[in-house]
Amino acid sequence: MEGERKQVTVLFADLKGSMELLATRDPEEARKILDPVLDRMIEAVHRYEGMVNQVMGDGIMALFGAPLAHEDHAVRACFAALRMQDAIKGYADGVSRSHGVNVQIRVGLNSGEVVVRAIGSDLHLDYTAVGQTTHLAARMEQSANPGSILLTASTMNLVEGYVDVRALGPVPIKGVAHPIEGFEVLGAGPARTRFQAAARQGLTRFVGRGDEMAALEAGLRRALEGHGVAMGVVGAAGVGKTRLCHEFIEQCRSRRLPVVEAHCLSHARSVPLGVLRDLLLGALGVDQHEPPELIRAKIAERLVALDPSLVDALPLVHDLLDVSEASSPEPARDPIEHERVIADFLRRLLRARGAAGPFVVYLDDAHWIDPQSERLLVELADVASTTRAFLLLNFRPDFHTTWMGRSYYQQLSVAPLGREAMREMLSGLLGEDPSVGELAALIRERTQGNPFFIEEIVHALASSGAMIGARGAYRWTRASAELEVPATVQSLLAARVDGLAEGDKLVLRAAAVIGKRFSERVLRRIVGLPTGEVDRSLATLEREEFLHGGAQSEYVFRHPLTQEVAYGSQLLEQRVALHAAVAQALEEVFADRLGERAALIAHHWEQARRPGQATRWRRLAALRVARIQPRRSPRR
Repeated sequence: MEGERKQVTVLFADLKGSMELLATRDPEEARKILDPVLDRMIEAVHRYEGMVNQVMGDGIMALFGAPLAHEDHAVRACFAALRMQDAIKGYADGVSRSHGVNVQIRVGLNSGEVVVRAIGSDLHLDYTAVGQTTHLAARMEQSANPGSILLTASTMNLVEGYVDVRALGPVPIKGVAHPIEGFEVLGAGPARTRFQAAARQGLTRFVGRGDEMAALEAGLRRALEGHGVAMGVVGAAGVGKTRLCHEFIEQCRSRRLPVVEAHCLSHARSVPLGVLRDLLLGALGVDQHEPPELIRAKIAERLVALDPSLVDALPLVHDLLDVSEASSPEPARDPIEHERVIADFLRRLLRARGAAGPFVVYLDDAHWIDPQSERLLVELADVASTTRAFLLLNFRPDFHTTWMGRSYYQQLSVAPLGREAMREMLSGLLGEDPSVGELAALIRERTQGNPFFIEEIVHALASSGAMIGARGAYRWTRASAELEVPATVQSLLAARVDGLAEGDKLVLRAAAVIGKRFSERVLRRIVGLPTGEVDRSLATLEREEFLHGGAQSEYVFRHPLTQEVAYGSQLLEQRVALHAAVAQALEEVFADRLGERAALIAHHWEQARRPGQATRWRRLAALRVARIQPRRSPRR
C-alpha cells in the first residue's frame, strides 16, 4: 500500500519507571515481570480491534481506525485503555507480593488525521503512522501520571458521554509552544451508543417523519390484534433510524406497553451472545451491576412468575448472565448443542411472556449483532410472530437475515429528510439570524438531508468559533461560509469506503478526483483496470449506493461528503498524479467539445501543479465566455 490519510486515535502506553524498576534484576527475571505487562496491553488493544504497530521494550504504540477505518475509533481506544489499566492492576497485586515490585502503566491518547503507510521488504512489514497526531499522543503518555489515562481535547470531543473524565486544564507539553487542554479518564460513562451520547446534550427537533411513524403504528396495531409482527427499519448511516425508533418506543412506553431493548455495538461483535444477554437482562428486569446473589434471586422469582416449569432453566440462565454459583456451574456442552438448548429456552420463555400480554422488543443497530445472537434471533422472531409481540429492529442496508422473507416481516425504509424538514431542522439548530441564511443553504446542499451530518456540521462550526450564541440563536462570525467535514462524519464515511473490496475502493477514489459528477469514459482512462473489472466495480458502487448512474454514461456521487472523504483520504502525491491524468483524459475524450470543458480542464491542471497548462486553458475558457455573452443594446 502506497499510503493514505486517515482519521485515527493513537494510543501510547508504557510501564512508568521501568529502567529503575528492573535495573538491579537479572534480565530473565526482568522479562518475566515485563512480558505479562506487554501481553495485557496488547490483548486490550486487540479486544477493541485496534492494531499494535510498535512494541517497545516497556510499552506499545497502537492505532484505532487503521488500517481499516472505524467510525468509533476514539471510543474503542478509550475502552482499550481502561481494559489494560484494569488488567495491569490485577496483575500488579500478584507481582507486588511475589517480587516486591510496584507495577503501573500510563496511557496517552490523541485523535486526528495521520498519514499511514506499510513499510517493509520481502522479510518484514511494518505499518506506521506519522504526523502531529502521533507525536502529541506520545507526549500525552509522557505527561500522564502512573496508573492514569490522559486524553487531548480532540479525543475528548469524540468520546464525551462514553467515558467519565476529569478536566485537568492546560497541560504543558514538551515540544509544543502552548499548553493544551488535558482530560484524565476516570471510567466508563453512561452512554453506550452514539444516540445516547447525543441525547445527553439535548435532542434536536424531531421533524419530517410523519409517514414513518404512521407505518410503525400500523404494525403495532396488527401485533396487538394477535398477529405478531417483526418490522425492520432500514436506512443509511446517520439518516435517523435510531431517532425514529426512539420516538416510537417512547410512545409505546407512554401507553404502558412493556418494552425490552438492546443495543448492538460495533466494538462488541466478537463477544458471543452479548446481545442475547442484554435482551435477557431487560426481559427479566435485572441490572447486571447488582450483586450476583441478588440477580439470581430476581431471575428465579420472575421466571417462576411467568411459568413455573421454567425453573429447570435457572442454571442455563445463570450461566448466560455470568452469575452462576461457583459450586454449581452449568456443565460444558458442545457449542452446537449449547445453542440448541438456548433456542429451546427462548421458545419457552417467549411463549410464557406472550401469554401474559402484548410486549415490544427493540433491537438497535442490528447490523452489529454478534453471529451467535443473530442465529438465535431467528428463534425469537419465529415465536414472537405467534404472540402479541412487536419486534422492532433498525439496521443499515447491508444487513440481511434469513427470516426477512417470512410473512410476519415488514420493512420500512428511511430516506433523507426532505427540503421542508431540513429547513425546519436547521431553523431549530441555527436560528433565524440573517448571518446564518447562506450557511443554512450550504449545509442543506452538502448534507443532502442526513440529520446526523447536519447536527455534526453545526456542532463543529459552533465549537470552532465560526458561530457565536446558543442552539437556535447562532450568529455567523466570518466573512464567508465555508464548511469542513467534521471528524465524526469523516470516520463514518471512511469506514463505509474501507468496507469495499480493494478494486472497488480504487475506482471510487479515482472517481472522487474527477469530481462529484464524472464521465465513465474519463474514469476508465485513468483508473488502470481492465474493462470487466471497472464494470463490476461500478455495478457494486451503484448497488451499495455510493454512486448513481445517469444519462450519457455519466455518474454522480449520491452524497457530496462521500466524494470529499474519498478524495481527502488520498495522499497529496497521489491526487496530483490523478489530476494530471484526468486533465489529459478530458482533453482526449472531449476533443470535439474542448471549449465546454476548458474551465474544468484548467482546474485539474491547477490541482496537478502545472500552472502553464492551467493558464492556457483558463484563457480558452475566458474567450469562450466572452463569445457567448449576450451583446447589450446601445443606450439611447
